[in-house]
Amino acid sequence: MAQIGKAPCDDKLILHGARAEEGACPERSKPWVLAAAIVGSSMAFIDGTVVNVALPAIQADLNATAFQAQWVVESYALLLAALLLVGGALGDHYGRRRIFAIGVGIFALSSVACGLAADVHQLIAARAVQGVGGALLVPGSLALISAAFPEKERGKAIGTWSGFSGITAAVGPVLGGFLVDHFSWTWAFYINVPMALLVLWITWRHVPESHGASASGGLDVWGALLATAGLGGVVYAFIEAPTQGWHSPYVLAALAVGIVGSAGFIAVERKARTPMLPLGLLRIGNFSGANLLTLLLYAALGGGLYFFPLNMIQVQGYSATAAGAALLPFIFIMFALSGWAGQLVDRFGPRLPLVIGPSIAAVGFVLFAIPGVGASYWTGFLPAVVVLGFGMTVTVAPLTTTVMNAVGPDLAGVASGVNNAVSRAAAVLAIAVFGAVMAWAFDAALADGLRKMGASAEVSRFLEGERSKLAGAVMPPGVDAATAASVKRAVAESFVAGFRWVMLLSAGLAVLSALSAWLMIGKGPAAQPADEKP
Repeated sequence: MAQIGKAPCDDKLILHGARAEEGACPERSKPWVLAAAIVGSSMAFIDGTVVNVALPAIQADLNATAFQAQWVVESYALLLAALLLVGGALGDHYGRRRIFAIGVGIFALSSVACGLAADVHQLIAARAVQGVGGALLVPGSLALISAAFPEKERGKAIGTWSGFSGITAAVGPVLGGFLVDHFSWTWAFYINVPMALLVLWITWRHVPESHGASASGGLDVWGALLATAGLGGVVYAFIEAPTQGWHSPYVLAALAVGIVGSAGFIAVERKARTPMLPLGLLRIGNFSGANLLTLLLYAALGGGLYFFPLNMIQVQGYSATAAGAALLPFIFIMFALSGWAGQLVDRFGPRLPLVIGPSIAAVGFVLFAIPGVGASYWTGFLPAVVVLGFGMTVTVAPLTTTVMNAVGPDLAGVASGVNNAVSRAAAVLAIAVFGAVMAWAFDAALADGLRKMGASAEVSRFLEGERSKLAGAVMPPGVDAATAASVKRAVAESFVAGFRWVMLLSAGLAVLSALSAWLMIGKGPAAQPADEKP
């Protein structure tokens, strides 16, 4: 599951986003604004989790490879991560209500297109459009709250939004699994339509229009395009390399586009009037340290947990509903202990929690690497889920606080937006890179397993064409039951071998994130004065 619950700094994006204008939002409209924001953002939260649970069914129904299944997740997440900050700026310029409604409409129409997709390529294209809609509605839903509620009322509104977001994070994967098990994977997308219609009705009838103070500051269009090209090029190269090879001209061209796009993004951000990423912020020690930690830790989280539902369903034999419920303890721990975790910075300062939390998370990732084929959830995976959940709980609230305290109040909105986008981009990159690692480990383990079982040349040739499906590989036709069982076991064990590599890499990234906190947090210059521009 590429994104478990909310990304860091979501709450702070509301708190430091738009400023409410006195009397701009009538009292009777405020509950409706909150309802629109909750239901609208819930669509994106649900979509970020249910699709992972539905991937095995999508892969089987559309006869897709594992790498095409990656694109089903990545095409959405890529556009969402790259355009998230631009979506917020568009709302400031052209009206938050308008851009939010457009985003909801695009999201709904593309959800229908996802459900109607006749092949995996159509689904990937529809998911990309859905990512554009998400990039408009997610920041729009946050800005609506900040514009409607004055500062003295905003805390309660944020608490309500955050509480419902926690419920959504818990219910989403289970609901998605239930729909897959009892109906079809298409309903994981169709469920967005009634929610979108409700949001559009509320927005049309009850949500007032508002604009941001930065409406005259200009849009960083080139920054958005180059960020998309840079991120997309690297992602394409790592996802396609296992099937096309690293010497493929398409893979090399994509990698070149990624490198040039990333370099161009940095160059443009240095000169833009209103940059997506104010590079001067990176000179603030705590801010750069917190974002490096975010990049490493959320890469581990997003990349590692992407493969967890696939393991549960395709290897361990659990239903999609059970796989969706597998991470509920993680979410409940974060929800129950969030208040306690929020006090850690006040008691111990930022460095200690941001070293200890990722270190605990690293232990959780190592525990994920232990279970083999046929493992029990309760003894094999639950301990890992609990330890990882506790480690992330210790980390997230102090991380958000560190980001916000690193800059002056006038830059808090920009800082929280950057950190939020970094966490999403980290997951996008990690899924692509970890997919290449999984493919390498799977292929090596499968070749070894087939050799040990003495598989015939015909069986080996057949599985050579199926290896791109990983654990979703179809068994060779015409073989006896014993051979089919041996081949199925070899495929499952090969996936577990790759899964262990992925989880150990995730553990390594978590350790590196703890090290970055130890070396960088608490050092360097303090927050910039509010009137100093980076």
